[in-house]
Amino acid sequence: METSELLKKVRKIEIKTKGLSKHIFSGEYQSTFKGRGMSFSEVRTYQYGDDVRNIDWNVTARYNEPHIKVFEEEREMTVMLLIDVSRSSFFGTVNQFKSDMITEICAVLAFSATTNNDKVGVIFFSDKIEKYIPPKKGKKHILIIIRELLNFEPQSQKTDIGVALRFFNNIQKKRSTSFILSDFVSENYEDALKIASKRHDLIGIHIHDIRERELPDVGLIKAKDAETGKTLWVDTSSKKLRNRYKKYFDDHLDYFQRVFQKTGLSVVSIQTDESYINALLKFFKARKR
Repeated sequence: METSELLKKVRKIEIKTKGLSKHIFSGEYQSTFKGRGMSFSEVRTYQYGDDVRNIDWNVTARYNEPHIKVFEEEREMTVMLLIDVSRSSFFGTVNQFKSDMITEICAVLAFSATTNNDKVGVIFFSDKIEKYIPPKKGKKHILIIIRELLNFEPQSQKTDIGVALRFFNNIQKKRSTSFILSDFVSENYEDALKIASKRHDLIGIHIHDIRERELPDVGLIKAKDAETGKTLWVDTSSKKLRNRYKKYFDDHLDYFQRVFQKTGLSVVSIQTDESYINALLKFFKARKR
């Protein structure tokens, strides 16, 4: 992509998503995530109305009087964006490619974070770590991230969520609020997710297209697998084939939802012909309950 064209696209994304972030998402983001990162401050005598879950039993036993642990809100939060840049993200049949929606969602989250003076870092992944951008603050840093989102060319075309999570677990030692954006057409990442869940507040954002779920009955078509590059003729009039196609999607979606919820992590699923604005607002509001 030429520099002038890229700058125009960056500016267009900035205007759209920064406005959304400022007027819609910043308040939701702050009330949803601020205060979830807490650090130990002190131990003091228990007072009526204190949360009994915070009782320090060792100190209580030592002084024979109830004491509780006092926590304070961490002033600075780190937001990490784990972004699937495999070839399957360059797919869309209605309004936009999955990659376009991922770019806009990432920009909204990044601008919301920087409005609250939080650091933002990025991991681009396929079935390998394509690029790592360490967490930093500021608008200039966010614009660099958007530019990379628009212009990044992955070396590999396949997807491996486990690779991304293992790298994330190794590189991000401090607690973070993190979002992993992908179509989650991947397997065997439960163990890495379980490790991440012990330290981080990780949200899975599943982006998909309606034609990944349902294959239309339009007869014989020529199709290309985005990740393998293989081209083949497909008879869409076969009900058996359409059912098998749907099952492939449903199996990966079920695995995604099951392993995230099993580890106590949140998920949201958004289709490319849907409003990600409504989906994210609904998600934020549900998280605050």
